[in-house]
Amino acid sequence: MTLFALATLSLGACAKPAVADAEQTAAPANQAPLSAELKPAAPAAGTPDARAVAAIKKINSQLEVDRVGPAPFPGYREVIVAGTTAYVSDDGKYLMQGSVFDMTQKKDLSERSMDSFRKELLATAPKSERIVFAPANPKYTVSVFTDYECGYCRKLHSEIAAYNKAGIAVEYLAFPRMGMASEDAEVMANIWCAPNRNKALTDAKSGKLPAKIRCTSPVAKHYSMGQRAGLKGTPMIIAANGQAAPGYLSPSDLLQWLESVSK
Repeated sequence: MTLFALATLSLGACAKPAVADAEQTAAPANQAPLSAELKPAAPAAGTPDARAVAAIKKINSQLEVDRVGPAPFPGYREVIVAGTTAYVSDDGKYLMQGSVFDMTQKKDLSERSMDSFRKELLATAPKSERIVFAPANPKYTVSVFTDYECGYCRKLHSEIAAYNKAGIAVEYLAFPRMGMASEDAEVMANIWCAPNRNKALTDAKSGKLPAKIRCTSPVAKHYSMGQRAGLKGTPMIIAANGQAAPGYLSPSDLLQWLESVSK
């Protein structure tokens, strides 16, 4: 995400067409309230952390900083905001975005911070909130933000038996890419409210939509989590250590990727 994009970011704009602000944040009546987990306490006034948060708020007062702390280089604070990592000078005057690469460790430190945050964020969604397709003894488990109608989401789900056969458990979280005020969100809530979620999701991905059911679903919470995790489109596949795959991966490619990032 560029600096310009950060300055003009709308909190509901990820992976869907732009709509009015009120529509972006509205949620159907059967949605659970947005999760407040992992929201840090406000830093003490006058500290570099507080100046960093204030600098982000000057860009867009609606932005919520998910994490703030020392940067991996002196004179700056590292902030995670709206699914991206940025760096604000200790005096709050300068902001930078981009990867910080440690030449000694040969590691992208910005991505490492996002990975850590994603791992903690995903821990706030227990298995009872997810739709799980898993083999008896999985070697790997991935969290997948999905929509019922996107093409690559359907392709991934059509191969779910092959992922399981490869030893990969797939745990779905909901991300209605048309936004929380859309029919898409209502359908996703109906899937999560169905007596048999697995069947309802499988049916919906093949065009058979579930009946309307009233319950308190975690769809709004998952949608917020996807935005905070840096989701740019569905499906978003995340390994147990918080690393995000580059997009849809076939069963064999996903297994290869998981083996490489788990070393």
